Amino acid sequence: MRRIPTRRLFAAALLVASVLAPTVVAPAPAVQAAGVDRYDKDDCPPGGLGPEVNARLDKAVEDIRKQAGIPGVVVGLWMPGKGSYVRATGVADTATGEPMSADSYIRIGSETKTFTVTALLQLVDDGRVGLDDPIAKYVRGVRNGHRITLRHLAEMRSGLFPYTSDPDFIEALLSDPDRPWTPEELLPYGMKHKNTFEPGAQFQYSNSNLILLGLVVEKVTGQRLQDVIRNRVLRPAHLFGTLFPEAAEFPEPHSHGYTDQTLSGEIADATNWNPSWAWAAGAMISNLQDLRRWAKVLATGELLSRETQAQRLKTLPTGFPGTTYGLGILKTDGWIGHNGSLPGYETVTVYLPSQKATLVLMLNTDVRRVDNQEPSTLLARAITQIVTPDNVYAGSVTPR
Repeated sequence: MRRIPTRRLFAAALLVASVLAPTVVAPAPAVQAAGVDRYDKDDCPPGGLGPEVNARLDKAVEDIRKQAGIPGVVVGLWMPGKGSYVRATGVADTATGEPMSADSYIRIGSETKTFTVTALLQLVDDGRVGLDDPIAKYVRGVRNGHRITLRHLAEMRSGLFPYTSDPDFIEALLSDPDRPWTPEELLPYGMKHKNTFEPGAQFQYSNSNLILLGLVVEKVTGQRLQDVIRNRVLRPAHLFGTLFPEAAEFPEPHSHGYTDQTLSGEIADATNWNPSWAWAAGAMISNLQDLRRWAKVLATGELLSRETQAQRLKTLPTGFPGTTYGLGILKTDGWIGHNGSLPGYETVTVYLPSQKATLVLMLNTDVRRVDNQEPSTLLARAITQIVTPDNVYAGSVTPR
């Protein structure tokens, strides 16, 4: 990522920090168990994974939280036949010291991509679109659009420049983070740049791809993307705590979110920043139990045909060791799902088919203090080293 003096650079679903500022974290309460287990109680009885494993996990979570300067974090881990581990630690508000709650909502950033692409793949199952259709069939004005397919867009292999890396976009967004954006306002920031490679030649994480896929869903259905996702994805999956916001609304309870992705590089409270700039790529909101449910639905293809799910899971190299990418989904050492990040928040939602295990992380910061790594990656790696040492979360595919 090129460095632009005095401002932070967006990359993919988040703004990538070029200079890391320290995070001031209020004193936090000790790790506490959270009684929010509602799904599959017979398979994953609450109470943890045994005293020794619980203690190791508690220590790992606290060590990473303090090392990475994470104000608050919620961890959900469910392992059928072994038990479950649900913990909330740290603070939801650094000013008041309010403790983090496992019942809170969170902005899920790029996990939104999994919902957008699922809606698209449902249209594939309906025979209304084809993965190898060119984007030019649906959206005009895309450079090389007659050769870039919907598959290229979903796989992040289109070669389209990410609008979130454009300096003018960064300036506009960070100068007024409360501003509402439309998809038509976002795309020109990327389209003014030359394509970075030929379609299918390599992997490049670009939010421009998902904005276009969102427009395809709207074009084909004649409905708003928000409505399609609510009616065709969220309701069938029984995700009643997940929403696609119209603007900056944020259900209660929710934690404050802290970012250093500002024009000055100083820490700011991004809780109420308008996420419409991320739209189909990163605007959605969810909670722990819905993300737990979604992890399995996504990885097992409950909303898709077997053939389409197989297409989705054909992942390709990304250039990030241990992690490959398919149609709006990633695989990292056996775990399947996606991570999310945008100013103030990070999430990880992944499922391990070999053990039918689910891991969900919710953090109220995206500040990278340790080796320029996402704090959510540090946590996911530490947790999986303990509970699934043969399947250790390698990391996301977000540029650093």
